[in-house]
Amino acid sequence: MSNHHSVHRVGCHVEDHPLIGRRDLLQIGGVSLLGMGLSDLLRLEAHAATTQEVRPGKAKAVVFIFQSGGPSQHETFDPKPEAPESIRGEYGVTSTRTPGEMFCEYLPKLSTRSNRFSIVRTMHHIAEREFRNEHNSCSYLLHTGSTSLPVGDTNASITQPRSGRISWPSIGSMIAYAAPTAPDVGLPAKIELPRASLMNYPGYDSGLLGPQYDRFGLDLAAKCNAKDSAGSCPNCFSHDDPNLDPERRPGPGPKAWWDNSSCRHPDFRLPDFGQTEGINVAQLENRAALLHRLDDLRRNLDQSERTTSLAAWDAHRKQAMRFILASRPGKYNPFDLTQESDRTRDLYGREEWGQGFLVARRLVEAGVRMVQINLRGWDTHQNAFRDLKGKLLPSIDHCLSGFLDDLSDRGMLDETLVVMCGEMGRTPRIYPIAEGGKNASGEVFTPGRHHWGDVFPCFFAGGGIQPGRIIGRTDSQGGLPITEAYTPEDLAATIFHCLGIGREREFQDSTGRPYRVYRGQPIQSLL
Repeated sequence: MSNHHSVHRVGCHVEDHPLIGRRDLLQIGGVSLLGMGLSDLLRLEAHAATTQEVRPGKAKAVVFIFQSGGPSQHETFDPKPEAPESIRGEYGVTSTRTPGEMFCEYLPKLSTRSNRFSIVRTMHHIAEREFRNEHNSCSYLLHTGSTSLPVGDTNASITQPRSGRISWPSIGSMIAYAAPTAPDVGLPAKIELPRASLMNYPGYDSGLLGPQYDRFGLDLAAKCNAKDSAGSCPNCFSHDDPNLDPERRPGPGPKAWWDNSSCRHPDFRLPDFGQTEGINVAQLENRAALLHRLDDLRRNLDQSERTTSLAAWDAHRKQAMRFILASRPGKYNPFDLTQESDRTRDLYGREEWGQGFLVARRLVEAGVRMVQINLRGWDTHQNAFRDLKGKLLPSIDHCLSGFLDDLSDRGMLDETLVVMCGEMGRTPRIYPIAEGGKNASGEVFTPGRHHWGDVFPCFFAGGGIQPGRIIGRTDSQGGLPITEAYTPEDLAATIFHCLGIGREREFQDSTGRPYRVYRGQPIQSLL
């Protein structure tokens, strides 16, 4: 153990985790399941069910920032200041460090850092019209890097289990398979935060790869009571928040629309694995209880002939073992943000999104291959200009800028690929959500923009990406590409390319049928 003290890895320092000794961990690790020990399972996972080598890639890890709901291209990276007001919107623009290019005026910090990242303005969905403008289908398309839904699925059915579905693996699951973590990394390849239990969007799972490559989702953020919750606590909101009635504004008052006292101090908690399915922390600390629990689970498995149940249980068992030490505070626990200086925490922002980015940086340092940070609230149908200006844009401008600065200062940006986008864009024209629609105080909603999958922007930084570029042009209304456009398949291919995953890589489903990992083309203008 002592010869690992210079490496930032979770679980390498016994002195940081005094309640579980090394011998106890070895004893637990030797417990077998149907004849297979933990060490065997971890070795198999590291092998990733393949003998194919991963070519050296510029990126060692990916941080994927998901703007859930679909941000407006007009109010972020593709404003149209010369368009009519019904297209242009209420905001002005600001110059960037990229000559001749403008961003929304409420992204001033990112605008001064445009030399550190590139924007592809012409991402788009090419699925049928009924699929390219809806959250469920677009989420599946984005997260799996696909251009069509599984055969037989609709926007409604893709959210439900369905016998016979052939579902493509998520980008994160594919990374876990094709570019697994190093053998000495005691963490899963893909971790999703900060409110994973609320993010059961289509396309998040491992599909054809099998449950051993599923995401590991964590709930780290403080409870938020916002109705239709959005934004970054404590800068959170509901799209239905009143504008004019002070008694109904969020707060602890008796007439408040919702009580915001739970997330005014939004510090993340350490992961709580006491509720993890399979084995909890207390059982891991008591070997006798663990053995009893394993016997119970083994008997239940013996009664089932479904191989997927066994694979899922194995996955849960490994996760519980790997994370036992990450539930304790300590210098080498990536989830313990108290180990960071006040200056660094202020740089990222003392709010939910900034803390998510800071945990992501620490997880990348610990050897995790992909961290996904979910940013809620970008579905701005109503009161859009109020909420974007007052909540969403200031939060992302500060938190993402601090993240880029810290990665750059630490020499990590070149080896960390940062990608940010939503599942779609917003309509060129501004509309009310419903004619005469009113909020909880009886006020008429101010308008916003609706779903639009024909074009949306995507942010890229680090990890082999050429910075300072604006790729792709849209029409005068910001509604359609007028230069080369790119699909989620191309987005996935770009990520795989930067990680050194070759286009010849294959995987097999449970029947042994082979599939190619690559289905699109890397976006060459970024590379």
